[in-house]
Amino acid sequence: MDISTIVGLVMGTALLLWAVMSKSDIGAFSDAGSVAIVLGGAVSAAMISFPLRNILGVAKVVKNCFFAKSNDPNELITDLVGFAEIARRDGILALENVAADIKDPFLVSGVQMAVDGTDPDLIEAIMVSDLEAVEARHSEGKALFDNIGKYAPAFGMIGTLIGLVIMLQNMSDPSSIGPAMAVALLTTLYGALLANLIAQPMADKLGLRSREELMLKMIIIKGVMSIQSGDNPRIVEQKLKTFLPNRARAALDLSAEAA
Repeated sequence: MDISTIVGLVMGTALLLWAVMSKSDIGAFSDAGSVAIVLGGAVSAAMISFPLRNILGVAKVVKNCFFAKSNDPNELITDLVGFAEIARRDGILALENVAADIKDPFLVSGVQMAVDGTDPDLIEAIMVSDLEAVEARHSEGKALFDNIGKYAPAFGMIGTLIGLVIMLQNMSDPSSIGPAMAVALLTTLYGALLANLIAQPMADKLGLRSREELMLKMIIIKGVMSIQSGDNPRIVEQKLKTFLPNRARAALDLSAEAA
C-alpha cells in the first residue's frame, strides 16, 4: 500500500475542511447541483475522449495509485548478476533450473529465450516490443486522469456561468444575490479541487509508477542480453548500475561487500 498517496489525500482533505469549518459552516460549501455539473461534466468529457474499456477499467488504474508494489532495482540487479555467475560457471543452460523460481514473467521470458538459444537481436526485439506495449497501456491510464484534471476546472467555470445567469434573472430580490453568487462560485471550487487534489496528483503518481516499472524492465533487458552474450558478472553489474542514481549504487556496493 502506498502510504504517501493516502496521507496526501487525507491531509489535503483535512486541511480544507479545517479552513472551511474554522470560518464558516460546512453546509455553505455543499451543493449537489454543483457536484453534478463538475463531476458529471468531467466524466462525460472523459467518455467522449476515451473508449469505454478505458472508463470501465478506471478502478484498476486507481488501484495502482494505492496498492502498486515498488520492486527494488538493487535486488533485481543482484539477481541478474547471480544469474550471470551461474551462466559463466555452469553454462547458460543451467539457468533453465533457475527460471522455475523467478516470479517476474518478463524476466522468465527473457531467460528462457536465452536458454533456448534464440538469436540475440530477436530476444531484444521481443522484449523491447513487450516494454513498449506496457508503456502504451500505462500512458492510457495516466491520460485518463490528465483528461479529467484538464476538464474539471472548465466545467467548474461553466457551472459558475450557469449560476450567474440564474442569479441575473432574479435580480428583483436583492437579498438572494449573495447566496446565489456563493452557490455559483462553488462549481469553480469543486472543479479546482477535483483537478488539483485528485486527478492531476493521481496522474503524476501513475507516471511515476510507469517510469519505475519501465526502468526495471530495461534493467532486465540489458541484463539478459549481457548474460546471453557471456559477459563477466562484474561487467554485467557495471552495465546495470548505470540505471541507478549514485546513492543507490553505493547501497548496492555496500550490500555486495556485506555478502
